[in-house]
Amino acid sequence: MHVPVLVEEVLHFLAIRPGGTYIDATFGGGGHAETILRKLESGKLLAIDRDPLALARARERLAAFGEKLVVMHGNFGEIDALHAASHLPPAEGVLADLGLSSWQLEDGSRGFSFEREGPLDMRMDPESSETAADLVNRSRERDLADLIFRLGEERHSRRIARAIMEARPIKTTTELAQVVSRAIPMRPGLHHLHPATRTFMALRIAVNRELENLEAFLAKVLPVLAPGGRLVILSFHSLEDRLAKRAFGRWQEEGQARILTRKVVRPGEKEARANPRSRSAKLRAIEKLSEL
Repeated sequence: MHVPVLVEEVLHFLAIRPGGTYIDATFGGGGHAETILRKLESGKLLAIDRDPLALARARERLAAFGEKLVVMHGNFGEIDALHAASHLPPAEGVLADLGLSSWQLEDGSRGFSFEREGPLDMRMDPESSETAADLVNRSRERDLADLIFRLGEERHSRRIARAIMEARPIKTTTELAQVVSRAIPMRPGLHHLHPATRTFMALRIAVNRELENLEAFLAKVLPVLAPGGRLVILSFHSLEDRLAKRAFGRWQEEGQARILTRKVVRPGEKEARANPRSRSAKLRAIEKLSEL
C-alpha cells in the first residue's frame, strides 16, 4: 500500500471546501487523492497521471467515490490542456507530489529500484521511447558522468561512469547496482544511503524528463487556479525544490501569488520514523491573488 507523505499538512494548505474543484496533478497511488475526496461533498477532484498502470490501480481502489473523481491520463506538464479537456471550472487547489509511489518502487518489472531485480526501464509512461538501459548503454562516458553528477548530485559520478563503460551492456537493475557499488563501495557506519541511490535517481529523472515537465507545469498552472486558489508542491530532490522556490518567489514579487510557507515544511520525526521514504520530502504552498 502506498503511504502518502505530509497528509495533514497538504490538507491544511489546500484548505478543502466541500463543493470545490481540486486537481491532483500526479495521482500516483491515490493516497493524497483519497484524503481530498473524503472532504468533498458536491465538489470534484481531477486526478492526472502519466502512468496508466497507476491510474488503473488507483481508480479501482477509489471507485466508491463515484463521480466526485475524474481521472485523466496525461503529463502534468500539460495541466492547462488537461484541465480544459475536463470541462471543470477553475481549481480551488492543485497538488503536485513529485515522488514515486511505493508500489512503483516495489514492482521490480518497472525497474525503478536497485533493491528489486528487473529490467533497467524506469519509464513512468511505458509508451515513452527511451529507457534507463538506453541511457546507460548508449551514452558517452562524459555525458553519463555529467548526467549522474547534475541530476543525482553524485560526487563519484566520473568513477561510476567509467565503471559502467567497462561493464556494458547492463540490462538489469541489480547489475547496475552492483557496478555502482563496486565503484564506490559502501563503508559501514559512514553512509546511510545505498551507493546506487543517487545514480538511480539521476537516471529516473533523465528518462522521464522530470525537471523539464516540472518547469512546464510551473509555467502553466497559475491560470488553472481560481483567484484565491492554492498550489501545493511536494518535492523530494533539491533541484525540484529549487524550481518551485524560484517560481513561488517570482510570482509573489509580481503580485500574482502569496507564499503560504515562509519556510519549507518537512516531515516530523514521528512520520520520518514510520515512513523512511518521507525523510527527503519538502512542501511549499502559494495562494493565487488575482485573475491572469
